[in-house]
Amino acid sequence: MPTSAELLARRFRNAGDGSDRLAGIATFTCAVMLFAVVDTSAKWLMMAGLPALSVAFMRYFGALAVMLATALPREGLAAFRSVNPRLQFMRSVCLMLSTVLNFIALSYLSLSVVVSIMFAGPVMTTLLAVPLLGEKITPKRLAAVLLGFAGVLVVMQPWGAAFEPAMLISVTAMLATSSYFILTRRLAHETQTTQQLWSSAVATTVLLPLVVTRWVWPEGAVEWAVFLLIGPVALAAHMLVVAAHRLAPASVLAPVIYLQLIFVSITGYVIFGSVPGLSVVFGGAIIIAAGLWLRQIDRAAVRRGG
Repeated sequence: MPTSAELLARRFRNAGDGSDRLAGIATFTCAVMLFAVVDTSAKWLMMAGLPALSVAFMRYFGALAVMLATALPREGLAAFRSVNPRLQFMRSVCLMLSTVLNFIALSYLSLSVVVSIMFAGPVMTTLLAVPLLGEKITPKRLAAVLLGFAGVLVVMQPWGAAFEPAMLISVTAMLATSSYFILTRRLAHETQTTQQLWSSAVATTVLLPLVVTRWVWPEGAVEWAVFLLIGPVALAAHMLVVAAHRLAPASVLAPVIYLQLIFVSITGYVIFGSVPGLSVVFGGAIIIAAGLWLRQIDRAAVRRGG
């Protein structure tokens, strides 16, 4: 998811260089690969008959189990302590909605289509930051935002036969992700342990009553393995993102996230036999260009002191 990688890319601006940067790029590439594995695994499980809500529940329950086993012995219940529980809860709900809607979209759409639309998250975040964070949007930023939305339209083609209503689910997931980005920026002082515990615990608690009455058990050893590992793998991806940004600056790592489109195109072809259409290729390229342009604008603003 995808998705958290772009947010965390804003957090560690001062990092080492030289070999540290290479190690950071390698670590971040591994994280992006794991995000692709999570999305591919979710789609595969749903095609095997498991409900999207159940897969989303296991994604968070598995992560929560690992976090509790590792964080509680070190920090105890203090690991859950947040200076702003209300915002932390809202942030966790936004992430949960993003995951659930993303998985539902994946049950109808190809991996490359969903990931391409989700890449517009940073573009939407730039727009939402104006009313929610009081940030200014310059003409260049506005142009980059419009370019990103143009790329989404190229991917979706709402004017043609290629349009599928499920694409609107993916757009809604992207909006939830952007809200998650905004709220996390307001909670930048919170520790990663607290952030991960809250997001996993809230999602597990909210989803449990929704899935328990419609539970479907996996069949076969492979399904069980994927079902049980999807949560820990997602958590590992997030942890690798954090580690990468301690080794290299965000400006170096940010473009690596777009390798996810290549990874899901490969897994989509190998596992599901799907090939990205020209609209996805061109639209995805436009969205990526918009994201990189926004990154360059932000870097220039930082150098100017605003």
